[in-house]
Amino acid sequence: MKFVSDRGAGAHPRANRGIEAVTMLSSTSEAQDARAQAGSVLRVVVHSVHNASSGVRALMLRPESGTSLPAWEPGSHIDVYVPGVGPRQYSLCGDPRVRDEWTIAVQLEADGRGGSSWMHRAEPGLVLEVGVPRNQFPLVDADSYYFIAGGIGITPLLAMVRTLPEHKPWKLLYGGRSLSSMAFAEDLRTYADDRVVLHPQDTHGLLDIAQFTALLEAGDAVYACGPPAMLRAVEEQSENWPRGVLHIERFAPQEQPASQSGSFEVVLARSNKSVRVESEETIVQALSRIGVSVTTVCQEGVCGTCETAVLQGIPEHRDSVLSEEERLESQTMMLCCSRAVSERLILDL
Repeated sequence: MKFVSDRGAGAHPRANRGIEAVTMLSSTSEAQDARAQAGSVLRVVVHSVHNASSGVRALMLRPESGTSLPAWEPGSHIDVYVPGVGPRQYSLCGDPRVRDEWTIAVQLEADGRGGSSWMHRAEPGLVLEVGVPRNQFPLVDADSYYFIAGGIGITPLLAMVRTLPEHKPWKLLYGGRSLSSMAFAEDLRTYADDRVVLHPQDTHGLLDIAQFTALLEAGDAVYACGPPAMLRAVEEQSENWPRGVLHIERFAPQEQPASQSGSFEVVLARSNKSVRVESEETIVQALSRIGVSVTTVCQEGVCGTCETAVLQGIPEHRDSVLSEEERLESQTMMLCCSRAVSERLILDL
């Protein structure tokens, strides 16, 4: 699954991030380069596999050596380095308090690029190389929580509802094409009906987001993850919500208008280097011409891995990660896709 996140106002700054990456690396050497760029790589063993629904396989991962895995928080994901394909990113959907195992869920994409079909063939005993957990969709403190999930978008939200204190008010609206297609539906039946609403589209129609959020107040938080149509409906409904309550994680990049940017200069404050970025190239590509390597995964403004601080200048934001508030502040930008409105950008590199 491919994800990007729009954080609500006041959310935490991003660490480098990404969820099923939308870039397919064309060779084993490129996959190795991606692993090197991404930092720490762990080897884990597939301990068990089961069908979480029709079309979704859940994999429990345990450390190949040692007794524990790195700590993580709800909303986190890991990169899985699929041989011959490259990094694919999956939400951790188990219990963060359990330190010796991670659970991920993989939806089979019939028209995908090979990552999900390879993962669906994984069997117990298989050793995988994975990245350390990263979180671009953190669970912020709130008075109460409204979770809205569509399809495989349940995975990051599942970890959230599992870890909230018993006294904390929350409820989940979970939709899917059919009940059989909704991963972890049986697990969620263990919660009270006033907390979890399963809403298969074939029997119940579209989600009624207005009704679900009718009692929303300032100080609450809405977390939504799912397909574009569902998220558009959530955003439309959110126009009347208190500012900063909505937190979204997306499957795919948002459609962007045609760029108005021509060529511009990029100055690296710490490296004391500069380069001209031509109209047909990205900042990442231009920097590579002067020997400066920037860590990237998706190259489409989806994963947030290349997010970099802007010290001076006005970016033309073309990513699907930053919120509207963050775009206006322009304190950071994604170098793989965003450009410049101003003649010069000074970056913290």
